[in-house]
Amino acid sequence: MAISKYESGEGLAVSRDCRDRRERVPSNRTVPMNDTIPSMSALTPPPRVEADTRRAHNIALRVLRMAHRMADRPAIIWPRRRWIGCGGKYARWTFARLASEIERCAKQLAQFGLKPGTRTVVLVPPGPKFFAVMFALFRINAVPVLIDPGMGRRWAAHCLASVHAEAFVGSPIAHLVRLLAPDVFRDTRVCVTLGRRWFWGGHRLCFGPPDHDAPNPSARPVGEPDDTIDAATGDIAPDAPAAILFTSGSTGPPKGVIYTHATFNAQVDLLASTFGLRPGQIDVATFPPFALFDAALGITAVIPRMDPTRPGFCDPRAIIDAVNDHAATNLFGSPALLDRVATYHRYFPSPLPTLRRVLTAGAPVRPDILSRLRGMLPGEAVIYTPYGATEALPVTAITDREILCDTAQTTARGGVCVGRPVEGADVHIIRIDDGPVASWSNVRRLPAGEIGEIVVRGPMVTAAYYENERGNELAKIADGTQVWHRMGDVGYFDEQGRLWMCGRKSHRVITPHGVLFTEPVEAIFNQHPAVRRTALVGVGAAPKQRPVLCVERRRFRRRSARWLSHIPPRRRRGEPAHGFEPVCNAVSGPADKSGRVANPIARSDGDVRADLLEIARSNPMTRLIDTVLFHRRFPVDIRHNAKIFREQLAAWAERRLRGG
Repeated sequence: MAISKYESGEGLAVSRDCRDRRERVPSNRTVPMNDTIPSMSALTPPPRVEADTRRAHNIALRVLRMAHRMADRPAIIWPRRRWIGCGGKYARWTFARLASEIERCAKQLAQFGLKPGTRTVVLVPPGPKFFAVMFALFRINAVPVLIDPGMGRRWAAHCLASVHAEAFVGSPIAHLVRLLAPDVFRDTRVCVTLGRRWFWGGHRLCFGPPDHDAPNPSARPVGEPDDTIDAATGDIAPDAPAAILFTSGSTGPPKGVIYTHATFNAQVDLLASTFGLRPGQIDVATFPPFALFDAALGITAVIPRMDPTRPGFCDPRAIIDAVNDHAATNLFGSPALLDRVATYHRYFPSPLPTLRRVLTAGAPVRPDILSRLRGMLPGEAVIYTPYGATEALPVTAITDREILCDTAQTTARGGVCVGRPVEGADVHIIRIDDGPVASWSNVRRLPAGEIGEIVVRGPMVTAAYYENERGNELAKIADGTQVWHRMGDVGYFDEQGRLWMCGRKSHRVITPHGVLFTEPVEAIFNQHPAVRRTALVGVGAAPKQRPVLCVERRRFRRRSARWLSHIPPRRRRGEPAHGFEPVCNAVSGPADKSGRVANPIARSDGDVRADLLEIARSNPMTRLIDTVLFHRRFPVDIRHNAKIFREQLAAWAERRLRGG
């Protein structure tokens, strides 16, 4: 489902108002050729998807066209396991090699019995084979199913059982897991192994020689589709399912989101026009599914040495080395990963002079992270913090300059500013309703400044969940032939057309004296220098919930930082990087007789609790909060290590208050 223009006159007015007020990038800075950074006021609508042939919608054909244009350019670069004496620290595939492997895999998968519409679970480690398998499945019009393997055994089994997968493509370890859960894969009839196949049978997917990157002279021209594959799989309508991607499950059971080829193409075009992504750039990809967009855009994807399921615990040196070793121009990472990299830079200066753009998503990013990360980048670089979800991406976008120079000062009073809608996104604020909304005619829109539920429609918005009627009823609103998606977040538009996000709808705390929203409340307490992050939860049942503030302290232990053990002691005692200025206006601790301020991180829990309660009493928004509980480490999502599982914290807080 895709739309090209806004349907309502009000939506068109909001769109024009937003475009007129978008931030302009200074014109006196220099940008390398073919690496132009667009201003937020110069976003162009995405190109229309070709309508003369259904085949043109297939997202895999974009990669083949890129291979035809830039055959010898690296498409994927990844670290070798044992690189001494093996030709270098990194291995690589060119776009020509990637295209040939896509066609090779597509032929084999079709021979194994995969057909258009075959739901196929993919459990392949990040790397070139993941790219080849995913685009090969797109190529034959099969439907790959992606889940986060680290979401836990219970939810992973729930997701896999609900999708009724007919095929399974995975590594040998993944097949061992499959054998341990036969009930989950009872509908699977085709099993394909990447690597050595043992006793479980099935088929083995073969690739070309590991270090052979030259195309076969006798083969067809690079990037030209194989007609035999088209004859075997046929064309498919642009609104047919292309993939099923599961949400992170941060606010309930993970849901399978149905993507179409039209949705994929719209998202690729929007990412290119909104963030200035162009062929020939180099991206350090820390989130494998998002790295698939790199190949479709003609961008080299550099895969760093890290565990993608634990971005908040990565080795920051591996990220910095990946950027500097390949002169990367782009970096995508969750706020938790960027916080870790920026913290390392604070103690051991590690500039990233080649970066031109940084994208961070998955959760609101704190201004102090942006401030520290800005110290690593050249002046012309831009940090984008897009807002979206698995069901709709991107929806809005904002740059670090606007946050640090404008909105950071008002974040504590009104949530987190996530920017203005991207071109093609029709965003509205409606009255909060926890139940289904059958039709758009039943919706009550709210004026600017009033907090309500965020809804969006556009070509980047998915239309439905897979076999989840209840989820569709709660998250989708029918509007004729189009669908509005309820983001599950609450927020408001300010007078400048910027969207402010105030937290998840399900996380709001409903007390007898009013409603508290998480983001505005937490932003007030997050300014305390001894606080890493806070989480507002409600104990009890609405509308008589008791607001409780859970606090995770900022505890920096040098012994716990693995990278410090490799630094000489003399450097270990060094001062923070030059130019580092933490963004914090809260209590910094008492001064001694010499006027020196004590380290706020080393203060006791009792002192920090007293400070936070004093802050609560001094603000009308937080005066109802009289309970502060300290938690060692918040439970967070596996995908980004940034979304807080507030439901688990609420249960923990209730046990603590009951003395359990």
